[in-house]
Amino acid sequence: MTSADISASLVPRPGVMDIAPYVGGRSGDVGGNPVIKLSSNESPLGPSPRAVAAVETIASQVHRYPDGGSTDLRAALGAHYGLDPSLLVCANGSDEIFQLVCRGYVGEGDEVLYSEHGFLMYPIVARAAGATPVTAPETKLTANVDALLAQVSARTKVVFLANPNNPTGTYLPEAEIVRLRAGLPEGVLLVIDAAYAEYVMQNDYEPGIRLVNDAGNVMMTRTFSKIYGLAGLRLGWAYCSAPVADVLNRVRGPFNVTLAAQTAGIEALHDVAFMDRARSHNEHWRDWLKDQLVAIGLEIVPSVANFLLVRFSGDRGKDAKSADAHLSSQGILVRAMDAYGLPDCLRITIGLEDDNLAVVRALTPFMAN
Repeated sequence: MTSADISASLVPRPGVMDIAPYVGGRSGDVGGNPVIKLSSNESPLGPSPRAVAAVETIASQVHRYPDGGSTDLRAALGAHYGLDPSLLVCANGSDEIFQLVCRGYVGEGDEVLYSEHGFLMYPIVARAAGATPVTAPETKLTANVDALLAQVSARTKVVFLANPNNPTGTYLPEAEIVRLRAGLPEGVLLVIDAAYAEYVMQNDYEPGIRLVNDAGNVMMTRTFSKIYGLAGLRLGWAYCSAPVADVLNRVRGPFNVTLAAQTAGIEALHDVAFMDRARSHNEHWRDWLKDQLVAIGLEIVPSVANFLLVRFSGDRGKDAKSADAHLSSQGILVRAMDAYGLPDCLRITIGLEDDNLAVVRALTPFMAN
């Protein structure tokens, strides 16, 4: 029997071949020239110098396994946010947390619910677990609590809610999240994905900590990939009830967070001044870029995160695909939104001052022609 015959007889589990593999934001160069990368919502300021220095100090220890329980990191997170470290689970980015949730709570015949333009990893982890992903329509590109509750069935096991949402940048106030939780059956786990929480300054926003404290079927996920600038180290964490933490710890790998990630995460938390600087930079330049793009005739979805969702007209030569190609020709990489069902939009990460100026300089003549 040939290898081709053997391969043909290997049948993946139902749902796997329905998965559209996740494709991250473009990187690299354009025509051999360096680019301005605004496609992945990375922090333009990079990581805290303290985090970088901490990683350098442990370089000689990489032959040792990391602490499988991320004990010191969980203690630092607990001290920083006033949380019980035993209720924290650390992982290889928020993405792994989502995988652990589905591995622990979801199987064939179950459903995983999320909003219409929610993060693309939600249907991927659902299908990988054999479950069916279900979407609920949004209102003005914002999650709609009533629409989500209307889609809940006896098969629903998990509801993923990105708040703020990627790629729209919109959010639900705390009162709406509380209403969503109140309408869910006790046997449904509500996962609040608060990857962009540190950027939100609105008074009616709460990342999910209070709701986890009040309800056993709610968990909050966070990441070090955004404002902390540690995307390359892959570090995320969850705050959840003791029973949920127990399930996640049973299904996760024993050494799922590297020594470098744990060390850098602790120092990034301690460098509060650097995080404040990153937040202030984002707030100033997000508002500036929004105003500039509106002034040249573009529609901007109101965002509380570190990116803008920009809508282009369907006019030939003025559509999102043409704009993406034009920006690429200028060495500016942004994110096309076709995979999210938003083919008329581009998502643009807030960059450094020169990056943001370059976006406006590129799009101004594009819109004027």
